[in-house]
Amino acid sequence: MAKKKNLIIFGTRPEAIKMAPLVKEFNKHQEDFDTKVCITAQHREMLDQVLSFFEITPDFDLDLMKPNQNLYGLTADILTGLQPVLEEFAPDYVYVHGDTTTTMASSIAAFYAGAKVCHVEAGLRTHNKWAPFPEEINRSIAGRVCDYHFAPTTTSQQNLIAENTPLETILVTGNTVIDALQFSVDKVTNTGYVDDEVTLLKELIDPLKKIVLVTGHRRENHGQGFIDICEALREIAYQNKEVQIIYPVHLNPNVQKPVYELLGEIDNIHLITPLSYPAFVWLMEKSYLIITDSGGVQEEAPSLGKPVLVMRETTERPEAVEAGTVKLVGTNRGKIISEANQLLTNESAYVEMSRLHNPYGDGLATERIVAFIKELE
Repeated sequence: MAKKKNLIIFGTRPEAIKMAPLVKEFNKHQEDFDTKVCITAQHREMLDQVLSFFEITPDFDLDLMKPNQNLYGLTADILTGLQPVLEEFAPDYVYVHGDTTTTMASSIAAFYAGAKVCHVEAGLRTHNKWAPFPEEINRSIAGRVCDYHFAPTTTSQQNLIAENTPLETILVTGNTVIDALQFSVDKVTNTGYVDDEVTLLKELIDPLKKIVLVTGHRRENHGQGFIDICEALREIAYQNKEVQIIYPVHLNPNVQKPVYELLGEIDNIHLITPLSYPAFVWLMEKSYLIITDSGGVQEEAPSLGKPVLVMRETTERPEAVEAGTVKLVGTNRGKIISEANQLLTNESAYVEMSRLHNPYGDGLATERIVAFIKELE
């Protein structure tokens, strides 16, 4: 029987992290699959770091990242850039991930090419098309185009069913980010692992002090939202002198300006440049508490037993809120301060939250996906 031809497409660092385990799993089954990787390089440098860490060499590289890139041009470039790749390789199955512009445009291009489209991390919804922007619409469009939907949780599955997605096309897999995280923690905590950024982090942090890890980048928090976040972090730092706050600051000027203006002179807040994925995994594992507006961190941190305060008003990952492993605090200054202080000073509250079950999987998501595709006619 002829091998099934797979094309795995991604373009950003988060996509690469979550798709890398799928690439590796398909490559274990080369007798059944001819698998190739195409990157759009919607993010360039950060994407390349992840590819190097997971030892993946793309077969096709559209190299689309440009200065001052906007959504109009990026969407058009992905569609036209993928045409010759799809025509040359003629895949049976195309795999897209999550909710990026690469995801949305690639799903449409694959549909035009007549391939079966497979959506990894399918079914996440806030039911508000503006939050997060443009991710909610990106994943919704991909969901309409895709033939097979790999939902990370039963909640995601129910979202798809509510949109009249045929049940037989949905597989609940767990989230592939847990597969990636388990591989990564094993690698970065190995005594023989060497990484320049990890070495610098070891020099920066005091291992006897609690670490609060902060990340923030969401468009909807730009402006007053980030001012409120920074004021809350400043107050947390003043009230907890024995705690060190480590904040890898996103490169967007809308983030950098308020962060450096409001937090740049505080002794126990360390503002650092964005970290590579392996260094970030290492720092997450060392942290006591994480404050973030990231989607992926909401999934990863509970696997490490780290409580998460989410600086968003809504989340497409309600499972963690329901499980109690994360709490939504929005950009509300008072709520961020009170919830952080509770976890920093109340050991029983901290232990209760850190020991709760992670709803996002067991690290076997990619095995389930490969087994499913193998059984298709």
